[in-house]
Amino acid sequence: MNADPGDGRHVRLLLGAYVLDALDAEETCRVARHLQLCDGCSRAYVEVAEAAALLALLRTEDFGE
Repeated sequence: MNADPGDGRHVRLLLGAYVLDALDAEETCRVARHLQLCDGCSRAYVEVAEAAALLALLRTEDFGE
């Protein structure tokens, strides 16, 4: 893997939707290909995926009123 600055910024903007499986098939493939080539975006993907996993653990009761 190496740094592929190509469209990294745009890919980073799509990572949340990618983690939530909310992209169309073409964009999903583009992001997946980019993540295989770019260390920086791959690290950002792991952070977003971890945050999404933690958010999924929250319950309504956790917010209190």
